[in-house]
Amino acid sequence: MNIVLIISDTLRRDHLSCYGNEEIHTPHLDRFAQQCVVFDRAYTASFPTVPMRADVMTGKWTFTYLGWAPLPRNEVILPQLLSKSGFRTMAVVDTPFLVRQGYGYDRGFGDFRWIRGQGGDRADTNYERRYEEDYCAPMTCAAAERWIERHYKDQFFLYVDTWDPHEPWDPPAHYVELYDKDWDGAIVAPPYWYWKDAGLTERQLQVAHACYCGEVTMVDRWVGRIIERIESLGIMDRTAILFTTDHGFYFGEHGILGKTVMRRGEFRGSPLYEEVARIPLLVYVPGVDPKRSDALVSAVDFMPTILELAGVQIPETVQGGSFAPVLKGEKSTHRQFVVSTTQLQNPGETTQAVDDSQRQIKTYLPATITSDEWSLLYAWEGAQVELYNLKSDPKQRTNVVEDNRELAEEMHRWFYELIKAAGAEERLLEPRAKL
Repeated sequence: MNIVLIISDTLRRDHLSCYGNEEIHTPHLDRFAQQCVVFDRAYTASFPTVPMRADVMTGKWTFTYLGWAPLPRNEVILPQLLSKSGFRTMAVVDTPFLVRQGYGYDRGFGDFRWIRGQGGDRADTNYERRYEEDYCAPMTCAAAERWIERHYKDQFFLYVDTWDPHEPWDPPAHYVELYDKDWDGAIVAPPYWYWKDAGLTERQLQVAHACYCGEVTMVDRWVGRIIERIESLGIMDRTAILFTTDHGFYFGEHGILGKTVMRRGEFRGSPLYEEVARIPLLVYVPGVDPKRSDALVSAVDFMPTILELAGVQIPETVQGGSFAPVLKGEKSTHRQFVVSTTQLQNPGETTQAVDDSQRQIKTYLPATITSDEWSLLYAWEGAQVELYNLKSDPKQRTNVVEDNRELAEEMHRWFYELIKAAGAEERLLEPRAKL
């Protein structure tokens, strides 16, 4: 079986029509979802961009030891295993951090193509843009489509990673105008702060969201092109396709415009509420009936699942678990809980993001522990804890921890035992040992 893994960065689950959004245009993914197992309870693990890719490549809870950093040479990784098992392996990416400065996410692939334009060289690419095809997500998906056309007779693993709809939100005007008829071309940069305190107006928040929605629709169209190419080549019956993201984004929810909170060289973090932690996951497997699943799954489970679908042995290094039995209807549940968090670090340490940007950790950063019904936000012993009932309070507005202390204690124990079993150092375990 061929495997295609598509990651679209910063794509909010609730902005896809297959997850109930009736305002944002995503017809191609909606049609694809009708052929898929649609996971309603999928969550990121390590956060944000590069750490999530580390989880996907290793199948490990890398937030316990790695963070935003180059992929260690001694890690046993997904493309390496598939290449050794006879798959033709290819990555087509425009996410800008995977190969620069020795980050090494090209390791293991038979070939790797980086589409330039995101990040520091964006000004050059913007200068060259004339048509929609000149934007990064279209260029990446078109390159992937052409590669499939050349190699459709091979057994392959194709990894497609586009940074859109990550900011800057500057899609072609015709996409923005679907959501804001009065748009004047303004581009609003997210402050990664509380938007009112940052001095933004309601109109600026509206414009930011309209431009983001435009990028979502653009991504939908071009990801749809990849899927249509697979269909037109007649290989859907031997190709598994996974579509997902790394995390979402706050557009005013909880007062924030950004995916976290940072200011003046400090990384203050922010709770990973549902808008960021809960992610879309559409999985197509030939011969598997379409359905929706409430099984709790994590990004750390992607690698072992792909290996099982490919018929490749899962190595002992993997800490995640395959949810292939859920796909095949052999099980209806997968995990009791999931954990979503930035790298575990203590105050005074520094974190690295966006290549070489160093920011000091000012306080313990909260982790989110999610079960079927509950969400616990916990940082360190003695700190304020947040507990939400996701069924009665899906927007997480009412903290009910004082009425449910025993439940909070139990969920904290789950978290502590997980990071301990995953090999977190004692300096990280000690301040997180108690609620």
